[in-house]
Amino acid sequence: MSDTIVIIPTFNEIENIESIIRAVFSQNKSYHILVVDDNSPDYTGKKVKQLQTEFDNSLFLLERKGKKGLGSAYIEGFKWALEKSYDYIFEMDADFSHNPNDLIKLYNACAVDGADMAVGSRYVKGITVVNWPMSRILLSYGASKYVRIITGMNVNDSTAGFICYKRRVLENIDLNKIKFVGYAFQIEMKFKAYKKGFKIVEIPVIFKDRTQGKSKMSGGIISEAVFGVISLKLKSLFAKS
Repeated sequence: MSDTIVIIPTFNEIENIESIIRAVFSQNKSYHILVVDDNSPDYTGKKVKQLQTEFDNSLFLLERKGKKGLGSAYIEGFKWALEKSYDYIFEMDADFSHNPNDLIKLYNACAVDGADMAVGSRYVKGITVVNWPMSRILLSYGASKYVRIITGMNVNDSTAGFICYKRRVLENIDLNKIKFVGYAFQIEMKFKAYKKGFKIVEIPVIFKDRTQGKSKMSGGIISEAVFGVISLKLKSLFAKS
């Protein structure tokens, strides 16, 4: 039994899913994987089921009936993981923008060095992003600076989605009150952990844009992040998070 579960949300990731699963399982440390699939029309979920015959005690699948968004996929994944005995719970993309070889760096930051939450950061040591157009780099980097100013969090990459949580962090956040679904979900989770006094560290990683499949980025997701941050900060001033 592994002490660690890697949650991978999917929607139309048939080009990547088998490769990312095999890459995670090929690591020296033992990880379990939970795929949360939003009824992908390209049969991503079906491919995961096929792979479960090979990895029957370490690969798990949550199938959802519709495309409900990244945030709710992770929330369902977190709740599933907390019902088990995992001590460390990861967020990770399916498209290899997060390098499976970096899992151990985030794990060690929590399991060995005492962090409560380790963030795979694109901006803690300059800008370590590959294959992004300059416009997207500026948008993402600017958003993180904006979030830091508004919230007061000492986090350089607040929209990062490559994260290791110690179990107790998720146990102490009311997951039913997390409301955002896109980039703002990542900000909200970090902000909740920050407000509760958990130790958040950033581990430098190289982020590579996907080469297979299509990006899920949209204008609505960006707008949610921009305006959601102000909402988070204002609510935190008047109520306990």
